[in-house]
Amino acid sequence: MTTRHPLVEGSANVARNVIDDSNEDIVAKAKKDRAEKRGPLGRIALFLRQVLNELSKVVTPTRRELINYTLLVLVFVIIMMAIVSNLDLLFGWIVSYVFGDGTAVTGR
Repeated sequence: MTTRHPLVEGSANVARNVIDDSNEDIVAKAKKDRAEKRGPLGRIALFLRQVLNELSKVVTPTRRELINYTLLVLVFVIIMMAIVSNLDLLFGWIVSYVFGDGTAVTGR
């Protein structure tokens, strides 16, 4: 029968409770501290620089890709319109049958 030393068992628990700040948290805190020190014009300038930086990362699609994506969106929208229209018609019939005289269901 082996027994554990109380300090060894406790040290494992202490190690589990220690939370290290990740590099991302440190960077985020530093950016927040710097942003608080900027004036309104500095914040606007930073925003515009970030916008331009993100826009430089955008890759424009080729003509063929643009046509394919457009057709894909149109087909998806048409399918969704058909599903929603049919569900609307179905629920209309059900409501007419349950709460009305049922003429919408039979058509008479």
